[in-house]
Order: sequence, then structure tokens, then C-alpha cells
Amino acid sequence: MTLERPFYRFAKRAFDIAGSICLLPLLGPVMAVTWVVVRRRMGKPALFRQERAGLKGRAFRVVKFRSMIDAYDASGKPLPDVERVTPLGIFLRRSSLDELPQLWNVLKGDMSFVGPRPLYLEYVPRYSPEQRRRLDVKPGITGLAQISGRNTLGWKDRLRLDIEYVDRASLSLDFWILGKTVFKVLGSEGVPSSGVDPNKKFAGETHEDEA
Repeated sequence: MTLERPFYRFAKRAFDIAGSICLLPLLGPVMAVTWVVVRRRMGKPALFRQERAGLKGRAFRVVKFRSMIDAYDASGKPLPDVERVTPLGIFLRRSSLDELPQLWNVLKGDMSFVGPRPLYLEYVPRYSPEQRRRLDVKPGITGLAQISGRNTLGWKDRLRLDIEYVDRASLSLDFWILGKTVFKVLGSEGVPSSGVDPNKKFAGETHEDEA
């Protein structure tokens, strides 16, 4: 298992540090322009921060570019995501530009370049013992599920692929996933035209079709 392979963990962390240190200044101008555009088109804040479940289910604050506006119904309840995501937000999601600030999470050590995507804290107690194994590694900016269908996959398949990654994790697999990610991003594959994940929230393994 990954936890029993100290060299892999060391090499993976070294790659995460080196990669994020190189990419942050390189992509800094892109992020600066994106920040300005988001501020002007969607208002404050340009960055979206939210607590997610990290390694072993520990909470951390993930950071992304904002892709939705604040809009509420008459009772003060937020409107559905599909009504709040903007054309700019759809572009950010399809191009994965909204994910770029997560390089800071990688540098800090909250995330890795490759791993299961960080999901809501509220999902943790809903995982089966097998599904909970996805928390045995750090969450990633991209992962096996992302190159296998991204948001077009249902929860059952996503979590199955996350666990498969945990079982197969290696540097060669990480580099293969990163290479496939580049082609997926360039082709905007796996993101619905609305920019919104078609799945409802994960309700647990016995209700995965409702999730």
C-alpha cells in the first residue's frame, strides 16, 4: 500500500514542491489576469475558499477561482448551481483555469498534483469502509477519475476509480495521469456544457444514484 512505501511518498512530495514552485511564477500572469476578469465580471471575492476533506479526512481550505454568482430565491435560499454559474464560470471550469489556485494547496502540502479530488467534509461519514480508503492519500488537482470521465461519471464509478488509484499509486501512474490530463483539459473533455456537475450530492453507497 502507498502508506507503506516511504520512498514513493518522499518522491511524490518532492515532485509536488518542485512542480508548484516552478508553475506558480510561470502561471502567475495567467492567474493575475483571471483574477482581474473574475473580479470585474462577478464581483468580490475572486477566489472561492471552502473546507474539504484531505488526508485521513482532515479538513483543509481548498482555493479556486470563483465560477458562480451569489443569487438567492425569495426565501433567501441559494439558487441551484446551474442558475448561478456564469458564462465566464463555464469557461473557467471547461478550461480548468478555476483550478490553478490549488497550486498553493499543493505547495502547502494539503494536496498533491495527483490523487482523488477533495470532496465535501459532509461526505466522509457517508462513505462505506471501502470508499473511505480514498482518504488514505492526499487529494489531488487531477486523478484517475478525472481522466476517465470527470464530471460525466456517477458517484459509484468515481469512488471506485479513486480506490483503484490508491491501490495502484506509483510515480509512473502519476506521470501518466498528468499527461492524460493535459489532453483532457485541452479538449475540454468531461465537463457538461452547463459547466455544472450533473450529479446530486453524494448521499451514501445505498443512494448513489441520488447523489
